[in-house]
Amino acid sequence: MRNLRRIYVCTVLAFLMVIPAWGQDKSWEKTWHEVLAGAKKEGRLVLASSADPVLRKEILPQFTARFGIDVEFLAVQGNTGMARLRTEREAGVYSVDVWLAGLGSAITAHVEKMLEPFRPRLILPEVVDPSKWKKGKLWFTDPEQQYILRAFSTVVSPVSINTAYVAPEEIRSFKDLLNPKWKGKITSRDPVLGGSSDTLASVLYDRLGEEFVKKLYIDQKPVFSRDRRTTPEWLARGTYPICLACNSDELELLRKEGFKLLEIFEFADAPAYLSAIPWVLVQMSRAPHPNAARVFQNWILSKEPMEIYSRGFGSVTLRTDVDESFLPANRIPRPGVNYVDTADWHWKTTREEEIAARVRTLLKR
Repeated sequence: MRNLRRIYVCTVLAFLMVIPAWGQDKSWEKTWHEVLAGAKKEGRLVLASSADPVLRKEILPQFTARFGIDVEFLAVQGNTGMARLRTEREAGVYSVDVWLAGLGSAITAHVEKMLEPFRPRLILPEVVDPSKWKKGKLWFTDPEQQYILRAFSTVVSPVSINTAYVAPEEIRSFKDLLNPKWKGKITSRDPVLGGSSDTLASVLYDRLGEEFVKKLYIDQKPVFSRDRRTTPEWLARGTYPICLACNSDELELLRKEGFKLLEIFEFADAPAYLSAIPWVLVQMSRAPHPNAARVFQNWILSKEPMEIYSRGFGSVTLRTDVDESFLPANRIPRPGVNYVDTADWHWKTTREEEIAARVRTLLKR
């Protein structure tokens, strides 16, 4: 009799525990439908990001097709993009809803009070469920755990080569780049612009010292570009057969065209490093289309678009349910390896900022 009574009590308690979950489900659905209705009334979304082809050719068309919301795309990149948004806001213009930003730019926007808390805007169960994320939670990089959401953590290839001109065995260490035969044959996006080229220069300065950075970025006479597409194209044509911090998505498109481009991940004289590329997700304050922004933010973090981005960009998502079998093994972080995480808040806001200033002084630009 006591056993039967115990079973009965446990059953009732289990039932009572389920009821709030049902209510919660209905609550998120109601909120989601209200936000969708508001987004359709607004009719459009203004999205700022770098001009990466995965976003422009796949993500945005799918978002519009699914939700009926037109997207106005604003191409912004690094320090120049940050300056543009700052100038607009100083003039009282608040044009952007969502920014898929580089981490450095996102931190600057946060410090300058351009962002609103992002965490409360998340609705969809597959986004807020901790089990869907490798860290067991959403990974906000800011100290408040509210403003800057990281969705990717990828081992970065700092150097790419055109194997029609450079044999892989010729670049085993960063110091191999100092070989006189490569003088004038290296290209990079300008490190003073911020972004991945700035991060690479900072990592090299931190690990190999100022003299090495001087030899590589000055004595070797690399050719800089301000455009993210130009350096991969120069690499593919063999104009400059070595590229520093080339964008993986652009390289992948060129490989599909038949160019023999190889990304190198491991070097004998410095550890591999992690990046949050292609972006972190932030919510701009005083957004003109807040409901459309909220729909996009929830959708972009769900499984389907995350996998599209991973396949197109070659980045490793932080979701647990995204297929990674197609990714090169050397891009996926390995347990127990001591990587330099260039998306770590302390590294980005103290060490890299300090080093980047030294690099700019060294390059006299």
